[in-house]
Amino acid sequence: MYNIKLENYVPKPIPATSDRIIAAHYYPAWKKGAAGLHRGFDDLHNYPERTPLIGYYDGDSHELCDWEIKWALEHGINCFIFCWYRNKSNVGHPVTINDLRLGETLHNGFFNAKYCGMMNFAIMFEAQNNWGATDSNDMIENLMPFWLDNYFSRDNYLKIDGKPVVFIYDYQNQLRDGFSSAKEQKRTFDSCREMAKSAGFEGLIFAIEHRKDDLSVIDRYRECGYDFSFAYCWSVKQSNATNGEVIAEQIRKMRLRAECIPDYFCPTVSCMWDPSPRFVSMPTVYSAANTPSLWKLTPSQFRSLLRQTVALTAPLPKDSIARKFLMLDNWNEWDEGHYLLPSHEFGFGYLQAVREELTVRDNLPDYRMPREIGLSEHLNQSWDEPDLKEICQKKFGVK
Repeated sequence: MYNIKLENYVPKPIPATSDRIIAAHYYPAWKKGAAGLHRGFDDLHNYPERTPLIGYYDGDSHELCDWEIKWALEHGINCFIFCWYRNKSNVGHPVTINDLRLGETLHNGFFNAKYCGMMNFAIMFEAQNNWGATDSNDMIENLMPFWLDNYFSRDNYLKIDGKPVVFIYDYQNQLRDGFSSAKEQKRTFDSCREMAKSAGFEGLIFAIEHRKDDLSVIDRYRECGYDFSFAYCWSVKQSNATNGEVIAEQIRKMRLRAECIPDYFCPTVSCMWDPSPRFVSMPTVYSAANTPSLWKLTPSQFRSLLRQTVALTAPLPKDSIARKFLMLDNWNEWDEGHYLLPSHEFGFGYLQAVREELTVRDNLPDYRMPREIGLSEHLNQSWDEPDLKEICQKKFGVK
């Protein structure tokens, strides 16, 4: 190749138009050595099909974030929901950037990206037991001031009807248990809403992650002050489920919500689930024994699921969250095994499915990679690239 430099920087995105918020969950763990619980891309050397099409990268690179923003916008994804963690030692103290786990991508990469302002973003407060949660005083005195100053005040923070949206992942109920009662949690949330109003917003929206079939807890979530529920991903319990069964199960779970809590759920569409690399790196959390089904929808199957999801939500009230909002699982969970970001196995297939089903397709996506326009040296890659040919020969018998 001639190695001709065709561009000086990432070409400007030309977004596709959609009539709803299309948000992809974003796992910011791809700075070498930052993840802690696993080894990031180093855990993927035996999974060459999962290699990002852009190559291994450092997530805090603003140029990398600009490529992600470009690809997302040109296929209809207009919001990233960043997983947001604080260290346990920070609870009860003022929050700084140094008190965050995996804050590098958001603060150093995304916020410094040239096209950051074109892409909405939100945070999902990860309150698992490994990380810090909060309580009434801490939330008002420490979390809210940091969130207001660093996130909500930005023009591109996700707002619905003038209200910033905070997503909360409390799968182990650590955050719930930080309040003495549902009423205290609601009072705290209401105080946060008043703080948001004092800062010039219309209020504040809290959303809680809930993927189980038991919807009896929704009444408690309402009492706690949550405005709606969502699923980070969908679990499929059938052993060795076929892709047809996977699609049917996702639709069943969403239809259950549409029928029982039509005013309270946001649809999520999952493309795959295969955390095999974490069976080795995180065996106390992930194992083949507690993962009955490993599955990957093809891009065409994913497209069918998107179409069915839109049809399922169409009869709901126009002002319902399910008509305004659709979540995609997941942008870049490479080792947990669900990712839309272009890979060697699927290319841009999943993103093309999103554009085809959820937008009016009024643009022409740019599929040139950095190396094809002379920009590949700018991504600040510190990961050691494995010999993918050797790995493919070993794993797949490729010659």
